[in-house]
Amino acid sequence: MGQDKVIVVEDSKIIRLGYKDTLERRNYEVETFDSAKAALNRISFGWPGIIISDVIMPGMDGISMMKRIKEIDSDLPVILITGQGDIPTAVQAIRDGAYDFLEKPFSGEVLMEVVHRAMEKRRLVREVRVLRKEINDQQETNFRIIGKSPAMARLRETITSMAGSDPDVLILGETGSGKDLVARCLHENSPRKENNFVSINCGAIPENIIESELFGHEAGSFTGADQRRIGKFEYAHGGTVFLDEIESMPLHLQVKLLHILQDRVIYRVGSNDPIPVDVRVIAATKTDLKRAFEENKFRKDLYYRLNVFQMYLPPLRERMEDIPLLFNHFVSEIGWRYKVSVLTLPAGDFMQKLLTRPWEGNVRELRNEAEKYVLQLIMDIPGQNECFAPFPDNGVSGNGELTLNDQLTAFEKTIIEQELIRQNGDIKNTYLALGIPRQTLYYKIQKYGLNRKHYQKVLENC
Repeated sequence: MGQDKVIVVEDSKIIRLGYKDTLERRNYEVETFDSAKAALNRISFGWPGIIISDVIMPGMDGISMMKRIKEIDSDLPVILITGQGDIPTAVQAIRDGAYDFLEKPFSGEVLMEVVHRAMEKRRLVREVRVLRKEINDQQETNFRIIGKSPAMARLRETITSMAGSDPDVLILGETGSGKDLVARCLHENSPRKENNFVSINCGAIPENIIESELFGHEAGSFTGADQRRIGKFEYAHGGTVFLDEIESMPLHLQVKLLHILQDRVIYRVGSNDPIPVDVRVIAATKTDLKRAFEENKFRKDLYYRLNVFQMYLPPLRERMEDIPLLFNHFVSEIGWRYKVSVLTLPAGDFMQKLLTRPWEGNVRELRNEAEKYVLQLIMDIPGQNECFAPFPDNGVSGNGELTLNDQLTAFEKTIIEQELIRQNGDIKNTYLALGIPRQTLYYKIQKYGLNRKHYQKVLENC
C-alpha cells in the first residue's frame, strides 16, 4: 500500500518539526499542519495513514478535530497529545474515539511504539475493507460464488449467461468443492427460482428406499407404506432437482432417471399412472463418469443424456488466490453464528500456512479451518461466558452485522481481558505481556470499564 503516512497537527513549529524529524527517520511520510482546520482539508475517507494532534491549540482543539475526523472516517486512528492531560481527560478522549493519548513529556520510542500500533490497525482496517468489498460485490452481483481467480470469474459468467434458460446440467468437482452451492445459484438465477430446490444425495439414501424417496409411493405398495407419499421429483414440480453423487445411484434407477429426463414423467411405487413433472435436473459427480460407464458402473446412455451442458468446478488447490477471500468470509459468518466478535483478518504467517496446504477437502475443509480459528479464540480463554466478549446489542449495521470498528474494538477489549485473566489481574505483567505503555493500559481499562480484581475471580472460577 506504499509508504505509511502520518499527519501531524501542532501549533508550535519547533515541536511540529521535532515530530516530523523523528517520524521521517523511521521512514514515515509526514505532512505537518499548524491548525486543525488546515489538516481537516487533507483528510478523506480511506486516507491511508494516521493522525497525531496536540489537544490544546488556538481555534479548533484536538478533541473537536478528532470528532470531525470520525465523521469522515470512523476507523481513522487519532493519537492525541497534551501537556495538561490527566486520566479522566484521557479516558474521555478515548471514549470519544481517540486511538491513544500521550502526555508530555514522552520519549521518541514511546511515540514510535504508539504510532506503529496505530499504523498496524490502519493497515488491517484497509485490508479488511478491500476483502469485504470484494466479497460483498460478489455476493450482491455474482450469486454468492466467492473468489477472484479466473476460474471463479468464468463460473460466474457462465451462471449469468444461463439466467434466462434452464437446461439440465452436469457439475464435475471434487468432494467439498462447492457443487451444491453452484447448483443453488443456477436455480436462484433461473426462471424456476420461485419454486422448490430439492437436493438429493444419491449416496446417502439406502438403496431399499431410494426409489420411494425419489418418485413417491402409493398406500399399501410395500410393508409400512400406510399412506400415499409424493417423492422428491413431484415435490420439485416447477423447480429444480439436484442429484449429488449421481455416480452412486443404483443401475436399475438410472434407467428410470433416463426416462424421466426424456419424457418428464414419473411413476409412484405401486402405481401405473404417469405423473407429468416439470423439473430441471442438475446432477453432480466427483468421479469420471465416462470411465465409470466403461467399467459398467454407470449407464452410457444416461451419461450422454446428463452431459448436455457440463460445468467444471476446480479444486481449491488450483485457485489458491481465492483462499484469503473465502477464509475471511467464513470467519465473519461463523463469528456471527457463535455471537462473538472476531478480527476477521488473521496474521500473515497464518495465511501463508493456509496457502501452502494441499486442501484435499477443498472449500469444505477451509470452512472447517475457519471454524477452528474462531473456536480457538474462544477456547483459549477459560470460561467462555465470562471471559469472552459477546456481540453487543448496539452498533449493528443495517444488514444485521457489526460494523468494522465495533469488531476491532471488541477484539481489542477481548485481548486485554484475556491477558488480565492470564496475569491474575496484575497490571505490570499485563502491560509488559501486551507490549504497551502502562499509561495506555490504564486508559484502555477505564475505556472498557474493566476491573482487574474481577479477573482474579474469573481465573479462580474458570
